[in-house]
Amino acid sequence: MTSLPDDATTLRAKSSALTRLREMILRGTLKPGERLREVELAERLAMSRTPIRQALPALALEGLLVQAGVRGYAVRSFTRAESLQALHLRAMLEGYAARSIVLAGRGKAIADALAPLIAEVDELLQAGTLSEVLEERYGELNERFHTAVVEGADDLLLRDLIARCNVVPFTSPAVIAFEELEDAEIMDLMRYAQRQHHAIVNALRAGDALRAEMLFREHATTQESSMAMGETLRRSL
Repeated sequence: MTSLPDDATTLRAKSSALTRLREMILRGTLKPGERLREVELAERLAMSRTPIRQALPALALEGLLVQAGVRGYAVRSFTRAESLQALHLRAMLEGYAARSIVLAGRGKAIADALAPLIAEVDELLQAGTLSEVLEERYGELNERFHTAVVEGADDLLLRDLIARCNVVPFTSPAVIAFEELEDAEIMDLMRYAQRQHHAIVNALRAGDALRAEMLFREHATTQESSMAMGETLRRSL
């Protein structure tokens, strides 16, 4: 078997490091203000220092890291108010995407494309108890749902704006962050969010642009609840 060229191998390693480090930041595994050290990160990710070194400046450009010292980086600190603002901006933009889809006559097509995702989440949430595997899989499917709607709008600027919101910790649909909640409460929140997904798909299929937009805006309150941030964040704004 022919091996990949060195530049392709290097690119794959950098991409892997970038993805995994970004996820660690967004999930809070790497804490705000934490100084990042290449050797420690390489050990944690079981890879060489080179892709780590290449990924750090890229994460700084995304706004997730800040310069620390001459050549070092630290995780950027975001306030809870910033997280709430980014979350609601994302909801408004996704609502705009849903409305655009309907107005362009693509509501039924996108609804059909979302149907398998909806079915998979329904099956996943039939589990009676929460597990780490279930939570991670839900996050993956949730991200795919939201991404499909954004991409369905076929609007590059809109996609870029939403991507900018998603780099704020606890804002991305892939990150399901629960604070001080019991397992049963977490499952209830995920099931409620899934009912909202069903309603969004139904609105798309019915060609109801306004309802699809408003449902996405309302949907943000579920993620706000999942972070146990609601009243605290409102007071901090």
